[in-house]
Amino acid sequence: MKKLIFTALFSVFTVLNLSAQKSDAAVSKLYENYLGIKTALATDNSDAASKAADTFIKSASMVDYKVLSEGNLDVLRKDATKIAESRSIETQRESFNGLSNNIIALTKQFKMADKSVFVQYCPMADSSWLSAEKEIRNPYYGASMLKCGSVKSEIK
Repeated sequence: MKKLIFTALFSVFTVLNLSAQKSDAAVSKLYENYLGIKTALATDNSDAASKAADTFIKSASMVDYKVLSEGNLDVLRKDATKIAESRSIETQRESFNGLSNNIIALTKQFKMADKSVFVQYCPMADSSWLSAEKEIRNPYYGASMLKCGSVKSEIK
């Protein structure tokens, strides 16, 4: 009987552990899709930003509400939807600011990537964003001020 109880408990803990890893993977996918939006804005490509935002929205629907609350996911989807629906790069960049602030807040709760994540800042836009590289590629001004900004912090 003890062996049966131990086996059952071990199975429950294994299942819970695997679900947590899957949920964290879904949050990491949000970060990867966020980077797609950032890259598109840094290259002044509003169509690519719109498509990347659509992908972000789809990946947000894959995150379990037990991992990230429905309210938090709704805020992320709202910002991404504005980017997806707009064809104006200026409007997309304004919405990207809100999305960035919310994704940066998530980095305090979740490990986003196996490598370092850089919080970068543009003083001209008074806005921050996340990057997988230390090199500045400013999504708020694109080609006109591509290297404007600095690394505020590194999250390992």
